[in-house]
Amino acid sequence: MIEDETIWSCTTCRACEEACPLFIEFIDRFIEMRRYLVLEESRFPKELTNTFKNIENNGNPWGVSPEDRELWTEGLNVPRIRESDGEVDYLFWVGCAGAYDALSQKVAQSVTKIFNASGVSYAILGKEETCTGDSARRIGNEYLFQMMAEQNIETLNALKFKKIVTICPHCFNTLGNEYPQFGGEYEVVHHTELISELIKEGRIKFDKSVEKTITYHDSCYLGRHNQIYDPPRDILESIPGVKLVEMPRSRSNGFCCGAGGGRMWMDEKKPKVNQERVNEAASLNPDMIASACPFCYTMLDDGINETGNEEKMQNRDVAQIVESAMQPNGS
Repeated sequence: MIEDETIWSCTTCRACEEACPLFIEFIDRFIEMRRYLVLEESRFPKELTNTFKNIENNGNPWGVSPEDRELWTEGLNVPRIRESDGEVDYLFWVGCAGAYDALSQKVAQSVTKIFNASGVSYAILGKEETCTGDSARRIGNEYLFQMMAEQNIETLNALKFKKIVTICPHCFNTLGNEYPQFGGEYEVVHHTELISELIKEGRIKFDKSVEKTITYHDSCYLGRHNQIYDPPRDILESIPGVKLVEMPRSRSNGFCCGAGGGRMWMDEKKPKVNQERVNEAASLNPDMIASACPFCYTMLDDGINETGNEEKMQNRDVAQIVESAMQPNGS
């Protein structure tokens, strides 16, 4: 018999599948067990009750009003797809974190400044965007996930765009790999992939030197789940002054931040995963930890504060580092 605590402790990071010599797929089994507990027995961690209600009633796990989804754009030139004439190259899927979380709002702002400076044809959904349902699916509420997926697919299929670009690996994975199960066929790219291309094409010009030693943290849903390892590193290595150092556990052997699999919304017992990851980074004496995922950003930020490293290390998304080194632009 598998204890409930074991079922709910999985971060779906895929490390066990990567290491298993028999190629056994564990994650699907854990998700199925969670579905049974949630949908058949209504037995799940009590803190998830609010998460489910927030997604269902407000379209985001934080429970913030859908009317506030565009507040992060104040003072910026951010085109809305409802106001666009014709097709845009990229629909910028901001995600719930980018729209509502204070840390990730800064990432979304940096991304739009980069897009504006490099002439990218893009637009956001704004108030018409809602949660992809990723967290709902990972924590076993398949009914809620499918409800969100069908709503988003109906919205997306009525729009004209070539590709979707996301700042969240969880949105990236859900939109690109799971929405096709429900008729949503889209080409999805992560913001680090697009920014890396823009740098190689010479559309991003660096005007400042970032004299920092930086270590990069691999997001599980960007790395092990989708095999995207090089673009974030290529970006960092192209920025003048940056010295990139690798943590002992990186790439396919990377260590989870602790937020995947819906763990972002659940209480965690000690020792905390994010604290272990931050301590591993601190062993390298870097000036900064870079990441490319809103959940990782939050967990690493908390870990830095909880371990007393806030005066030693900064925590930034790759896009923020790029923006800090770019030529001034009309954002």
